[in-house]
Amino acid sequence: MRPGITGWAQVNGRNAISWEEKFMLDVWYVDNQSFWLDLKIIWMTVSKVFKREGISQEGKATMEAFSGTIPEISRRNGAKL
Repeated sequence: MRPGITGWAQVNGRNAISWEEKFMLDVWYVDNQSFWLDLKIIWMTVSKVFKREGISQEGKATMEAFSGTIPEISRRNGAKL
């Protein structure tokens, strides 16, 4: 899957959610991708930008730094370790 300008994780929490949640949302998107879902993501992106939602995690300027993936989350999503 090629990266894009926006995505399912970005419109469902952006910086307000954990890295693990972002990864799970990205995996969900790959499993459920469609033209209509992409249109929904574009519409939701425009809405989130104007509402300024999900810009930062509580107590942080943006969000916590990425420090790796918890193996349990990876296994739950079918990754081979």
